[in-house]
Amino acid sequence: MKLFKKILCRIMIVLIAAVVLVSAAYFWDIHRAYKRIRGKSTVISSPYGDIEYSEGGSGPPVLVIHGSGGGYDQGELIVQAVLGGQFHWITPSRFGYLRSSFHEGATWDDQAKAYAYLLDKLDVEKVAVVALSQGGPSALLFAVLYPERVSSLTLISCGAASSISQDQTQANKKGGMWIAIFKHDSLYWAISRLFKSRLMDLMGANDTVIVSLTPEQRELVNKIIDYMNPVSPRYEGAAFDNGAKMPNERIAAVQAPTLIFHATDDTLQIFHNAEFAASTIQGARLVRFEKGGHLILSVEQSTIRKILQKHILENSE
Repeated sequence: MKLFKKILCRIMIVLIAAVVLVSAAYFWDIHRAYKRIRGKSTVISSPYGDIEYSEGGSGPPVLVIHGSGGGYDQGELIVQAVLGGQFHWITPSRFGYLRSSFHEGATWDDQAKAYAYLLDKLDVEKVAVVALSQGGPSALLFAVLYPERVSSLTLISCGAASSISQDQTQANKKGGMWIAIFKHDSLYWAISRLFKSRLMDLMGANDTVIVSLTPEQRELVNKIIDYMNPVSPRYEGAAFDNGAKMPNERIAAVQAPTLIFHATDDTLQIFHNAEFAASTIQGARLVRFEKGGHLILSVEQSTIRKILQKHILENSE
């Protein structure tokens, strides 16, 4: 009996120590994450609520629109990955992300109008627009509503159109799981540390893509995952992304030279989006990848960077 009590006591000590260590790691990481997003952006008031943004670089102006789970900080990662310092980049946080307001009844059109308001305040008349994932709908509608302000449009793994296919149904389920995870900083943190491959699957990459990532590609993917911490200040935006109506046939009005990057094996933003956009927007160019899933920003970074920069520069005034 004494031996049993000693064993039980040791097990309890080990468990308590493990809980203490994990808790310490969590609070350290979350403190670091909140510190990272503070003091590096600017917030302005607008008729559409507060608009948070950051900017930098010099050269032709580029409006960078982040995807679900992002914010201005994810926009900065896009800049680092495919733009560099030769452009004047502007990276807003969309509605409900970080310090940008979200109001019930908000639409993608409102978000597009908020971009125009921000550019007016920055005295920027015309921009190239680069959008990632669910940054696509508001980027497309910005091009529809303000054709005179868009020198070029680039969509990277973007949403554009609704679908009733089985693939879309599965993608919607992944989106629903994202929303559940984004309610709690601790839940996302734990999954991102203990089940990273499962998280990449939710991000729209299959097992083949995940296991074939090079160290350099995995480093960027890990950074994107880490930069979603903390998630709770992004929850309202992610929930809006998951339920808002797609632009669909309205994108036929886009006049800007349009470049589309998409992978056929993307399980989050299915390839139907790219096919629809390419066939609906006059003169649009589709760069199709057979592998990379929703992670082509990382998997095909060098290719995207080269083609994207050329596209922006050729269409800049």
